[in-house]
Amino acid sequence: MNTAFEPTVTFAAASDQQDGLAGFKSRFHFPQHAGKDAIYFCGNSLGLQARSVAGAIEQELEDWRALAVEGYFRARNPWLYYHANFNETLSGMMGCSPDEVTVMNTLTVNLHLILQSFYRPTKERYRIVMEAGAFPSDQYALETLVRLHGLDPDDALVEISPREGEKLLRTEDILDVIARQGGSLALVLMGGINYYTGQFYDMPAITAAAQRQGAFAGWDLAHVAGNIPVRLHDWNVDFAVWCSYKYLNGGPGAAGGLFVHERHGSDPAFPRLGGWWGNDEKTRFKMEKGFVPKPGAAGWQISTAQVFNMVALKASLELFREAGIDALRAKSLRLTAYLEFLLGHASLPCEIITPADPLQRGAQLSLYFPKDGKAIHARMMENGIICDYREPGVIRLAPAPLYCSYADVLRFHDVLKSFA
Repeated sequence: MNTAFEPTVTFAAASDQQDGLAGFKSRFHFPQHAGKDAIYFCGNSLGLQARSVAGAIEQELEDWRALAVEGYFRARNPWLYYHANFNETLSGMMGCSPDEVTVMNTLTVNLHLILQSFYRPTKERYRIVMEAGAFPSDQYALETLVRLHGLDPDDALVEISPREGEKLLRTEDILDVIARQGGSLALVLMGGINYYTGQFYDMPAITAAAQRQGAFAGWDLAHVAGNIPVRLHDWNVDFAVWCSYKYLNGGPGAAGGLFVHERHGSDPAFPRLGGWWGNDEKTRFKMEKGFVPKPGAAGWQISTAQVFNMVALKASLELFREAGIDALRAKSLRLTAYLEFLLGHASLPCEIITPADPLQRGAQLSLYFPKDGKAIHARMMENGIICDYREPGVIRLAPAPLYCSYADVLRFHDVLKSFA
């Protein structure tokens, strides 16, 4: 327990006053409860709307009204290159070059597309290692993928479960499963952070283990993007996908992100499904046969940029660029630690199943209630604290550092104590 923390209004207020990022809270819209801003700990499901979004959307509407098709070239943010607006900020978050990242489609669509490149099973090498209890969309994507190749999911999908009586995966167990697959292993695909437990996996070690067996290593970073800075290029990750509506605050259904390591993206012969927007811009408007991919992750683009599905993300990433992902991570570590400290003062029959090691988690603590979890969650919501409940028995709390405060965390503690 951190003795530097105190469960007092004075301490929380002083911490917020000293927080250099505290001002960003006022730049978001919050749901209302009893005439006041609700406390929002659900950014791991859907981030809040930045106050700048309405003006950003109006700008694109104005350019559409005034310019029509000429907006592709003459809009304030030309639509022809709209997806490139995100590369610099995202590359800083994801630890890669701007050419290795792009924004397009949505998460599971991108996963299906990129798997056409990185899952090419043979008779000998066809298995995929994944975590048991992965987010359902990933489970469905991989199940249907192997069936599409005429394979049996019970054979082709190797799921890693925690040891009996444990809720977290041990890195050594993951590495052992990968090693035992040997030459049958085609791909390792895991979530960077497990959505249920909040466990942040050892991405460099797992990536290296997969590649030692001659397999590709891919990651679903839905709960990592905008939460924990990563080093995808240096960790030699083959590919990664993520959504933009959680910590990145891109809005419901926002366009997703894609990373492809430069050793693949710089190879025009690397297999992929092509489309007009992924074709080299120098030849795109010649309207000729013969797909010539753009270099980098953009060579996996399929269709015209979804401008109105990217506007809110653009507005949010401007705030991320201003705040800085490293500063946000530093605040997140302390804010989540304060939440953990306060939970030690609440005498409720629950267990924090997120790793105690701050480096193995992001801005989330998952509380497991053997009973009454739903009822406690309902009472939280009735008290203006928005968090979510996941079966079986887990309340997930995500104090996102861009718009959550120490006072918010203390208020949660005080309400929780009142249930005891």
